[in-house]
Amino acid sequence: MPDVFDRLVALLAEHEVKFEILEHEPVFTSQQAAEVRGTSLSSGAKALVCKADKQFVMFVLPADRRLDSKQVRRQLGARSLRFASREEVLDLTGLTPGSIPPFGSLFSLPTYCDQHLADEPVINFNAGDHARSISLPFAEFQRLEQPETGRFAE
Repeated sequence: MPDVFDRLVALLAEHEVKFEILEHEPVFTSQQAAEVRGTSLSSGAKALVCKADKQFVMFVLPADRRLDSKQVRRQLGARSLRFASREEVLDLTGLTPGSIPPFGSLFSLPTYCDQHLADEPVINFNAGDHARSISLPFAEFQRLEQPETGRFAE
């Protein structure tokens, strides 16, 4: 079975998305990723896997922001919200936190994107690996993933 990076690249190519791949030293924080990529922290598309009530979902936020749990629960009508454990993330995605691309569709997860990410013409994210990043226009991400957009970050 192809790994997540190969599946993502195939998906982007199939839909004729213009993107760039950057190979770099392994990074484990959003700040490290922005530094090694030479990009702004706000252009980083941070993918967070969470459990809202009984359903796992993915939130995509600018890397310089944090998940606003209260706002998320209100917008989703969820009574409970928590981050997925490392083991749950591995079971759902086959990946470790910090290497997950912002495409919940690759993992059969609904994707919710914070509206502030749309302020970035180009977004950057780890692509299934701590040492590979992809850069692509936000408009292309939105066209392909079609996330539900709202205010999910503070």
